[in-house]
Amino acid sequence: MRGRLAALAGVLLIVTGCDWPRDADGTLDRVRGGVLRAGVTESPPWTEIPDGGEPTGAEAELVRRLATALGARVEWYPGTESALMPALKQRSLDVVVGGLDATAPWTQDASLTRPYLTARTVVAARPGIAVPDDLDGVRVAVRGGTGDVATLAATDADVVEVAEITGAEGIPGVVEDWELAPLGLVGSTHELGTTDHVWAVPPGENGWQAEVETFLLNLSHDEIVGLLT
Repeated sequence: MRGRLAALAGVLLIVTGCDWPRDADGTLDRVRGGVLRAGVTESPPWTEIPDGGEPTGAEAELVRRLATALGARVEWYPGTESALMPALKQRSLDVVVGGLDATAPWTQDASLTRPYLTARTVVAARPGIAVPDDLDGVRVAVRGGTGDVATLAATDADVVEVAEITGAEGIPGVVEDWELAPLGLVGSTHELGTTDHVWAVPPGENGWQAEVETFLLNLSHDEIVGLLT
């Protein structure tokens, strides 16, 4: 919490300082009272892209709230990160969301906001299911197709890939710490890493980035988790 308050104070100091920071292309002035062009990738529960209709998920809702605060409407542009980030660099988009983390390999195309949620990835289980001190040979569920698969395999656990962790697997599972209470799980001492969740904005749009960061850093942890669950 102290780190979040310090980061917010830094953003506010910048925002309230005379003419700085400035946008190279006037993004903040254009979005305010106008249109917020949001690129979105599929990454439940952060973002989901239905076959019809607008994106849903926690970050889609937050984009809408940001637009409302600025008197703007949102235009959505679904796509892959590899397609959206170059568009962000060209300032054809104002923001890209979709479960991005601070290690995203797009710094040549985008500016990443300060992290607004830092999550620990842990091995957890239902009460009554033991998580041994040594995971060697222990069956552990993990979401397939994620970087957590390789990280878990490095512990010599017996990796069980699943589509989603529900808490009903009957074996320990890999989750982020904000998921513990909603899934009825108890965290263990096994921490696989941390993730700093961020948004991406066009490079050089410093006033716009400060506005987005101020909005994100004003969110409480409970508010974010409430949208995710």
